[in-house]
Amino acid sequence: MSKKLTLRLDEDVIERAKAYAAERDTSVSRLVESYFDELTGREEGEQGNDLVPESLGPFTSRLARRTSTSETEETDYYEYLQEKHK
Repeated sequence: MSKKLTLRLDEDVIERAKAYAAERDTSVSRLVESYFDELTGREEGEQGNDLVPESLGPFTSRLARRTSTSETEETDYYEYLQEKHK
């Protein structure tokens, strides 16, 4: 069940968060939810994604797995870029 939460943040932080979320095709709400899940020790593996590089730190890797796109979306985007840049 989802509930609404209102946060007061610096305007610059909000704009950067929106841009970051848009680059990753997700929402600020999803980023915040993932971050809070990580802070509160939610179990790993519920929404994992193997497309995240192992070179990231453990926290960043877990957060990125929760916000990254599916393999199908990655493949579709890759094919789109190949077609676009022929």
